[in-house]
Amino acid sequence: MAKSRIELDICLQSPGKRAGDALLRWSDNANPLGVYPVPVACIVGKPGPTALLVAGVHGDEFEGPVALSQLIEEIIPDQLTGRLIILPAFNAPAVLASQRTSPLDGRNLNRAFPGDPDGGPTDMLADFLVSVLLPEADLVIDLHAGGKASVFATSALASRCDNKQLMQANLDLAAAFGAPFTWILGGFNDTRSLNAAALNAGVPMIAAELGGGGGADPIEVANAVAGVKRCLVHAGIISQNIPQAAPSLYVETRSIADNIYAPVAGLFDRRFQAGDQVEKGQLAGYVRSLDRLDNAPIPLHFSATGHVLAHGNRGYVVRGDMLAMLVCETEI
Repeated sequence: MAKSRIELDICLQSPGKRAGDALLRWSDNANPLGVYPVPVACIVGKPGPTALLVAGVHGDEFEGPVALSQLIEEIIPDQLTGRLIILPAFNAPAVLASQRTSPLDGRNLNRAFPGDPDGGPTDMLADFLVSVLLPEADLVIDLHAGGKASVFATSALASRCDNKQLMQANLDLAAAFGAPFTWILGGFNDTRSLNAAALNAGVPMIAAELGGGGGADPIEVANAVAGVKRCLVHAGIISQNIPQAAPSLYVETRSIADNIYAPVAGLFDRRFQAGDQVEKGQLAGYVRSLDRLDNAPIPLHFSATGHVLAHGNRGYVVRGDMLAMLVCETEI
């Protein structure tokens, strides 16, 4: 494999706390000879495991970046038996633009793994994480939210796999994080995601979904900080008394046909919230036309019983927009 073209300007090994950048060299009209810096922090204490903490893979999801920034401020090396490598804004160009995909090439970073060191900027970032940082990690936590387009129920995401030891490690991390839902990623998990990359590398990992809407909800930021700390306690990296969370409910995507998508354009008059338990046939809402105000609204109903993991966050929707993501309870 070709060597990563992204260079770190800080040491990841020596004890202490330091901050710097991963230097993404990408020549374009806006920045023909410079670099696009990706902020990195490293906190190293006594010898122990390494946790790779990531946020900002999608640039309009800010709960994770704020939570990791708080942790960088709070945690000192003397607290650690191990090491934290923290990327609070991994897709930095997208974070600075407050948009889901990279403004450099229009790509979705969480659909670019394992990446390519000789590809465009998004492929280069994915490859850097896989080839340089993932081999350093004993566990990975990747913080997401719904961004501008959607709102998620607070949930941890753990990959299902044939390796029973790795799957149990993923489930243990999810249990430690303590979200109300644990979304088991099976056949519908995208093989180009960071979760899939960690699975291929045999590294325990969870992602998390933390609300959404395009801002930084303080409740969800607090959920993220507490959840990450519980995972670090579980891994033996920090020793801290943190209240245990209630047991999590295992859920899984049964079929994308269970989701509700907008059949036509119009105002979506939503009648549910993320996290709600719903029944087959239950009214989900109406699409109300603005083109013909005298048209009857179109009612939408849930086609299955389950839980609403996420809903769209747009008041005016167009045909094909996701309005409700439905998951069903599952057993491990």
